[in-house]
Amino acid sequence: MIAERTALLTIDLQNDFLHPEGAYGRAGQTAEAITALPDRIAPLRDALIAAGGTYISAQFTLVPGRGGAPLIAEHLRRLRPFLTKGDFTPGGFGHALVDRLQPADFTIEKVAYSAFYQTRLEYVLRRVGIDTLIIGGIVTNGGVASTVRDAHVRDIHTVLLSDGCAAFREDVHDATLASLGSLSEIMPCDAALKRIGEMQ
Repeated sequence: MIAERTALLTIDLQNDFLHPEGAYGRAGQTAEAITALPDRIAPLRDALIAAGGTYISAQFTLVPGRGGAPLIAEHLRRLRPFLTKGDFTPGGFGHALVDRLQPADFTIEKVAYSAFYQTRLEYVLRRVGIDTLIIGGIVTNGGVASTVRDAHVRDIHTVLLSDGCAAFREDVHDATLASLGSLSEIMPCDAALKRIGEMQ
């Protein structure tokens, strides 16, 4: 990996998912493995930036409709009936990247699982000259897995952080990592940090 051609991409590490006063926190929808991620990823982010790399935050977005009620896919409405007006709204507290990881070099608003689907991510990567993504975030079996797969079909090399992503259930997390092993390098954050230290 070459630092200038490498970006850390985090998926959905935003207040509405992680902060106690965010949408999921208010609904009691959290997991210790998820809330631990920002502190685990921050040293890697700092090292990559110092080496000349890039940090990109992909953030789940609910587009406000007329009157402010969010446009929510039916499957998500069934899974998360607590989502309401103001949640994951661009410019709002809940939509923002968690403080521990701010600021990002680029913020990508995403409306579905993959950070590539109907976003400007690929444009940014091509313009900046990124060919390798180090990926972490939530959830392993949702946004993380979809983004890894979409990067693979675009011939973008990925390094998936095995302890830098999480799901609401550990068995689901583990099964997803196993399924992605043929598409991506997979390593823990400390190994990725060491790799960054060896970059030229």
